[in-house]
Amino acid sequence: MLGVQRLFNGGNLKGGSKVIVQKQVKLPNGETYGYREREGAGETLILIHGNMTSSKHWDLLMENIDSSLHLIAMDMRGFGETTYNEKIYSIKDLANDIKLFVKELELSGFTMAGWSTGGAVAMQFVSENPGYAKKLILLASASTRGYPMFETDESGQPDLAKRLSSYEQVLQDKTRTITISHAYESRNKEVLRMIWDYAIYHDNKPEAARYEAYLDDMLTQRNYPEILHALNTFNISTHHNGLKEGTGEAGNINIPVLVLAGEKDLVISEQMAKEIVEDLGEVATLVTLKGCGHSAQVDDLQQLLQTITSFVAKQEEQYK
Repeated sequence: MLGVQRLFNGGNLKGGSKVIVQKQVKLPNGETYGYREREGAGETLILIHGNMTSSKHWDLLMENIDSSLHLIAMDMRGFGETTYNEKIYSIKDLANDIKLFVKELELSGFTMAGWSTGGAVAMQFVSENPGYAKKLILLASASTRGYPMFETDESGQPDLAKRLSSYEQVLQDKTRTITISHAYESRNKEVLRMIWDYAIYHDNKPEAARYEAYLDDMLTQRNYPEILHALNTFNISTHHNGLKEGTGEAGNINIPVLVLAGEKDLVISEQMAKEIVEDLGEVATLVTLKGCGHSAQVDDLQQLLQTITSFVAKQEEQYK
């Protein structure tokens, strides 16, 4: 069932070394999921990446976090080394994959961390599948009310009065969908670099070789328009988000949730982080990552690691 493909050597905070192994698992729905695993005798931490990335983009965290933790970072359907046999059109589709993945690997009692789009997927999974995750970390996460897409005017600015409402409209979006889709098709890493230098790595950048590896990894994505549509239509709150009524599933999340918001994030607004906390209620704790943008892994890795490891280690009784 599990085929080891590559090995990665990673350091950790305690000064030793850990091996990150890349594996695959065939799911009952016919998709083959690629994932990275770092063995550890302690708590299990499952990492879910965001849009335009894969498990590759968790590498700094996996190489440097406390060596006792057992880490699993998956490539979601249509990203990295995971297949894309059937298209996805909703966050729920991806959350259903996560359910199959953790069942196949017989995982439970873990902490789940979702970055950006991965945060929405993690919330959907936890809301529908009680008993698997015992804690949830949302890093620069999409809101419980989704991530909206609007028509753009002639200057390229969003028209907040004209929200896109269908997948077909998303496909025709010139500013985001068409520009980035063309960059993928032509394997134009410089367009992707320009976008990430502005929106993600605004102040700090990965070292050159790692950045090149990230750009190469971005080109593996095969579902960019579908992800935009899924985020635009996502809403597990009890509010109407301007496009659709919420499902109210956020109310099913009753485990401790750490909401991490970058102080200088240009992708996820402060309002989106506040919406998550409002919709999740007393189980959620909001922490602002000082000086960080959308990628705290690059902006301030030590601050991120300290915050995450403290949350993972905290006893559940302390939340009561």
